[in-house]
Amino acid sequence: MVGRDRARLFANYAALPIAILLLWQLAGDLGLVKRALLPGPLQVLATLWDLATGASGESGRYSGTLGRHLTASVTRVLAGFTIATVLGVALGTAIGLSRTVERAVDPTLQVLRNIPITAFLPLSILFFGISDQPAVFLIALGALFPTLVNTSFGVKEVGSRFVRAGRMLGVSGASLVTRIILPAAQPAIWTGLRLSLGVAWVLVVVSELIAVKSGLGYLLIDAYQFFRPDVMLACMVTIGLLGYLSDRLLLAVRARALAWNRLETIGG
Repeated sequence: MVGRDRARLFANYAALPIAILLLWQLAGDLGLVKRALLPGPLQVLATLWDLATGASGESGRYSGTLGRHLTASVTRVLAGFTIATVLGVALGTAIGLSRTVERAVDPTLQVLRNIPITAFLPLSILFFGISDQPAVFLIALGALFPTLVNTSFGVKEVGSRFVRAGRMLGVSGASLVTRIILPAAQPAIWTGLRLSLGVAWVLVVVSELIAVKSGLGYLLIDAYQFFRPDVMLACMVTIGLLGYLSDRLLLAVRARALAWNRLETIGG
């Protein structure tokens, strides 16, 4: 029974990815797409292996360089996401708690939120130059708003009965925020963090197209300029997998943090 349940679980997760890979491979084998334009998954896997290990040299000038570019991108994502998390939770909490702060700060933030992050790219290069700083700035700026909006919403939605109960127990001031309000707002905050992490992975590619000389985004655009679609696709697969794994890690942390809420929700 356990083995059957595991097989069913694996099928649920793997059916769609396997179907996509098979259709992708068959499209090339049957001549429906040109291999020169869209290499098959087996070729992309071989290229990805060579990018990581440099074993075959099939990737040419890119052989064995994946580790350096991957490390650069992960470092920028972590830096930008950390800054966005700290600022987003702090500002979102202040906006949620105070109408005065909301009136003073929120309109400006909403204007900035609707400006495409790519519009800040030239300015960030002018201010910071070609370095890690413009990339981290763009990631932090773009990833800030999902956490900020969800945090302010979560704080505002905390039931007044929790606040009254806390005050009856002698909790007040900063302790009321840290022990009552923020824990109760956690479901919304974690949703914002998850959205911000996804935005961070999108923006690391955008920022690395121009602002830096390393990273998976830089590798992708360089491969485009030298017409290496296999390297481009290998970069895209790597970014997708890194985004997925970081999201799973965040969900695991969230599950521990929200263990108290597990029995009170439909999804557990």
